[in-house]
Amino acid sequence: MPDKIKSAEQLRDGKILLIDKPYAWSSFDVVNKIKSVCRHHLGLKKIKIGHAGTLDPLATGLMVIAIGKATKGIEALMSESKSYRATVRLGGTTPSFDLETSVDALYPYRHITRENVVATLDSFKGTTMQTPPAFSAKRVKGKRAYELARKGEEVVLKDKPVTVNNIELTDFDLPVFTFEVECSKGTYIRSMARDIGTKLDSGGYLTQLRRLSSGDFSVNDAMTIDEVVVFLKEIEPIKE
Repeated sequence: MPDKIKSAEQLRDGKILLIDKPYAWSSFDVVNKIKSVCRHHLGLKKIKIGHAGTLDPLATGLMVIAIGKATKGIEALMSESKSYRATVRLGGTTPSFDLETSVDALYPYRHITRENVVATLDSFKGTTMQTPPAFSAKRVKGKRAYELARKGEEVVLKDKPVTVNNIELTDFDLPVFTFEVECSKGTYIRSMARDIGTKLDSGGYLTQLRRLSSGDFSVNDAMTIDEVVVFLKEIEPIKE
């Protein structure tokens, strides 16, 4: 739990909150919930709130939320490396590279061993080029890529460099395995799942994703949505 704040004025002067985003919530849902409490309970009608990195609705884990004047440092917070725990299912693919869409193709996977997976994960270390998913928030001709993809329109996104500082297999039970990865901002773990499957002469898609850290911030220090609402409602509202 963060240090107590006595007044809404103090909150407006700048605060960083760590939130453990729940499953099926979008990053916008989290920001909107906090903004709603600030507006309606604390009387902060024009409070600025931002976050240091989007999480997909099907992902859970750490979101770094900046409130008030703390939003001025949001770019620096976004540039920090992130770490994740990811679970991948081999033997199939989905258009979104995760469970948002249904499996569209099946592939053999019985030939894959634990050693194969470890070697493949190691091949991602360092800086490589990655193609973002079509089902992503990247902008294409002024629209979000996922908006076009969900309409069945073709989406072509450019490769971009991403850096993996560390990656480690933590569980293996064919056709499912789990790994933890520390990587640069903008790395799509869904794309990594797709690429891992391809390198293993199979298919792969993400079934679980949890952000563990962002820079020096850890999900172990984060609040749930309910806890942050209680925290904010204990602050003295702004005086008219």
